Amino acid sequence: MRGRVDGGQKKHLVPSICVILLILGFLFIYFGGHRGHHTSTALDYGTKFSRSLGWGSNDGGDAAKTDESASGQEDGVEHITPKSFPVCDDRHMELIPCLDRNLIYQTRLKLDLSLMEHYERHCPQPERRFNCLIPPPRGYKIPIKWPISRDKVWQANIPHTHLAHEKSDQNWMVVKGDKIHFPGGGTHFHYGADKYIASIANMLKFPNNVINNEGRLRTVLDVGCGVASFGGYLLSSNVLTMSLAPNDVHQNQIQFALERGIPAFLDVLGTRRLPYPSRSFELAHCSRCRIDWLQRDGILLLELDRLLRPGGFFVYSSPEAYAQDEEDLKIWREMSTLVDRMCWKIASKQNQTVIWVKPLTNDCYMDRAPGTKPPLCRSDDDADAVWDVKMEACITPYSEQHHKDKGSGLAPWPARLTTPPPRLADLGYAAESFVKDLEDWQQRVNNYWNLLGPKVTTNTIRNVMDMKANLGSFAAALKDKDVWVMNVVPHDGPSTLKIIYDRGLIGTVHDWCESFSTYPRTYDLLHAWTLFSSIEKKGCSAEDLLLEMDRILRPSGFIIIRDSRAVIDLITKYLSALHWKSLAVVDAQPNSSPEDGEAILVIQKKLWLVEENLKDLR
Repeated sequence: MRGRVDGGQKKHLVPSICVILLILGFLFIYFGGHRGHHTSTALDYGTKFSRSLGWGSNDGGDAAKTDESASGQEDGVEHITPKSFPVCDDRHMELIPCLDRNLIYQTRLKLDLSLMEHYERHCPQPERRFNCLIPPPRGYKIPIKWPISRDKVWQANIPHTHLAHEKSDQNWMVVKGDKIHFPGGGTHFHYGADKYIASIANMLKFPNNVINNEGRLRTVLDVGCGVASFGGYLLSSNVLTMSLAPNDVHQNQIQFALERGIPAFLDVLGTRRLPYPSRSFELAHCSRCRIDWLQRDGILLLELDRLLRPGGFFVYSSPEAYAQDEEDLKIWREMSTLVDRMCWKIASKQNQTVIWVKPLTNDCYMDRAPGTKPPLCRSDDDADAVWDVKMEACITPYSEQHHKDKGSGLAPWPARLTTPPPRLADLGYAAESFVKDLEDWQQRVNNYWNLLGPKVTTNTIRNVMDMKANLGSFAAALKDKDVWVMNVVPHDGPSTLKIIYDRGLIGTVHDWCESFSTYPRTYDLLHAWTLFSSIEKKGCSAEDLLLEMDRILRPSGFIIIRDSRAVIDLITKYLSALHWKSLAVVDAQPNSSPEDGEAILVIQKKLWLVEENLKDLR
């Protein structure tokens, strides 16, 4: 009986194998013919890890031993570096790995669309990472320089005009020949952000209708910012805005903002806290940002409350503030009730805009009836813990010191930049250490600019990222240059980002073992101080980080790496493969020994175009 069963299985097995082979053959032919004209060499999943300093794992190590790599020995440790990296397929020229919708579809993540989870960060596993260079679009040009770039950019650099048609009645952007112009309009301010900003200052009775309120209003959060004209026009008043929008149906809005030279960041009010510490902004703004502020017991409005400083403002321009139809009136009544329980008061209401103000102290919270919702957050809740932390529908009370001071205790801008802020004591820093840190970085930045030499003129650099910012003194040392700095603080280090915001600067927290939330080609200068040494300790890939830096750096942009000599020696081996050029390599401190001292490597990224250099890049 058993023999007959086995015989029957063998009879069915042969045709089954044939069918499987036919299906596999069809799939191979189908996908092989649809990978783009240079995808077979350009797209490579996975990560080759640098082993010279023990970074990463050895998985796939054999694959690195090809004619596309160079190997050698140093101190008895073998290191393997590639001669070249492949070029990614054209489909990936705007790839944001941790905000990649294709990844969500391919991995079948179960996300709640109503909570905007599909717009939050979802990073690929190491085996799914792209190990290739992101190409610029065809016809790419060196970006127009600031301040002209605020009003126009090259269309070839962001070849997307759908927003110009979709928002044509709101003056977001207009296509004119080979450029895209930005008249300064927005969803609520069709006739220009400058007039709208002046009207807000007038509503708040600020001196001379100037929005910075004599330096007391410095940092702003613009939620659902569009192409960031609101933040762009605030810059002339010495007001620095974190313009925020998701990678949604208006896909390229943040890309346009950064191309214009305006600070901007990809994120969404979904389920996780925004990556900013508590009490970071003097003003939050929403102009028809299409956010349901009443959902989940007002959790999104409570996130804004966490981020606003004592006495901070929320400017809300939306139909609910003025429309008279029953639905809008219902929303307005419910929202008014919610903010009243949050102890917000109306500072001004005019035409289509309402401005609420947050209390200066905890008194109102303490006077609420027992059981009033939303409740105060738990005493053990760290309001400054933000990396991958879920939002909670609770009110963040002030510290005892802020309650006693009846405010943030910050100096007005620009004195704020160099004055030790009160929260410095939270981290155990003395005022003397703060001052010394600034002095050190002023000297270092002067040295950097000497090394950059003739490569950098007045408006060569606009968008700057300090990839490991500490107290923000690198950015503070750039105060006389017409640049803005995205200060990035390690997610697992001291919460120094609140000091950065208290200095009147902006930034975010991040884990450099993952990709950053920005489009390719968005920064002119990257500064990495001991960053590679830090990720070595975490077991992350130096090669992945180099590819990520290449992704976010503009062609002809610059990188300054300050790290150990071993790190600098390693990175120089990758320059050719990345199409980077070394401008200078020097010891950070004169007369220091190579083993003990830091070194500085200054790099410039070459401009290469797929249609012109494809053969060389292969």
